[in-house]
Parts: sequence; structure tokens; C-alpha cells
Amino acid sequence: MDLYIPVLALAALAFLFAAGSVVMSSQVGPKRYNRAKLDSYECGIEPTPQPVGGGRFPVKYYITAMLFIVFDIEIIFLYPWAVHFDAMKFFGLAEMVIFIVTVFVAYTYVWRRGGLDWD
Repeated sequence: MDLYIPVLALAALAFLFAAGSVVMSSQVGPKRYNRAKLDSYECGIEPTPQPVGGGRFPVKYYITAMLFIVFDIEIIFLYPWAVHFDAMKFFGLAEMVIFIVTVFVAYTYVWRRGGLDWD
């Protein structure tokens, strides 16, 4: 248990710093509200009006999100492989080549079908 005390102390310090920063900025910071500050902001363009119950998101949004997750998971699998590459020898190399080829086939399929074009 003694090994976890520095980690827990650092986590508590980080939490206290984050919480203290939020509280202090709300207490000490200037409070000059106007219509522009209270309006929603979308990357410098005028926000598009939404229906009262919320709008429908296009399917393209969800496809892009799923593609991001797939390639993000690929990177997560590459890190441990790179760290223990020497220990796995040829077996690790062959398995990673199979994995990357499988993901590359999916990537080319999505690319050919126009899944990466944002119209």
C-alpha cells in the first residue's frame, strides 16, 4: 500500500488544483456579460437554429465517429506491440502485419465508398 501513497497524493493535488482554479476564476474573474458572450459559439460561424426537441444528426456523423474509434483502437494496439517488439520476435511481427493489413483493407473499402468525403 505504501507504493500507492505518492500516486494518490499526486491525484489529490491535481484534483485540488483543478477545482481551485475553477472556483477562483468564477470568484475573482470579471463578470461583464453581454449577448455575444451568452450566445452559443460554433467555430466562428453563426450557429444554425435547431428544433425545440433537438435535431437529427446525419448518418455521416456517426460513420465518421465509428471510423475514428476504429483507427484509435488500432493505435492503442500498436503501443504495447512496439514496447515488447524484441520479446515477441517473428511471431509478433507476423501478427501485427495481419492486423494492419486487416485494418488497411477496411480503410481502403471506406475510402473507395466515399466514407471519408465530408460533403
